[in-house]
Amino acid sequence: MTPRRRLPAILLRLAVVLAVLAGIVLTALGPATVTGLLPYFTIQSNVAVGVLAGYAAWCALRDRPEPPSVLKGAVTLYITITGTVYHLVLANPASPFAMAQPDRQPGEWWGNQFLHTVVPLLAVADWVLFDRRGRLRYRYAAWWLAFPVGYLGFALVRGLIVDSYPYPFIDAGELGYDGVAISAVGFAAVFWLLGLLFVGVDRLLARTGRAETAEPAVATGPMEPAPGSPVAQRETTGSA
Repeated sequence: MTPRRRLPAILLRLAVVLAVLAGIVLTALGPATVTGLLPYFTIQSNVAVGVLAGYAAWCALRDRPEPPSVLKGAVTLYITITGTVYHLVLANPASPFAMAQPDRQPGEWWGNQFLHTVVPLLAVADWVLFDRRGRLRYRYAAWWLAFPVGYLGFALVRGLIVDSYPYPFIDAGELGYDGVAISAVGFAAVFWLLGLLFVGVDRLLARTGRAETAEPAVATGPMEPAPGSPVAQRETTGSA
């Protein structure tokens, strides 16, 4: 990373870390406890983004290599899923999986906004502005589904034990396992397409960056003859 980009990158990544901490602390001030928040994909993806952003800030500060692009792409995808699912599915009254939004105290309301809106936007901005370009492959979109699929297995096993599910679209008690399977396949397809979008944007930004750094040939005037050439000698002696 160039010295000119290093300071903005460090500041943005520190902002991500602070936003994650603020979101978790403010949310925990409400009825939910920290341990009660841990089973949620929202918290897990925010923690992953906060840890990676802190490490990336340290790398930029010490002029060390950036975290692998495939890892940063995965974590950025997960936090994007968090924000997208919350706003389009859980907090959307028109969604079949909408969750009742309680009246939150100001602190808890801000915590919710940090976790579902502020952190995803900051993380995507960091990925767009400061990640190395052209290192992602389309097959990564399928690999990145490993964590959401693993989370689904964790949520279902936990639901059998405590008879509670963190999200309505994986609530086996209400939907049955057939319904959860249909829901999971639909969400997995959307997440895969979103991963493909990330890779496509990465490649587009890589091509744009190369085009901007290429130096076009610019004609500045007639080409002067090389010293010692017959043309230069004729011009010096005045001969035709």
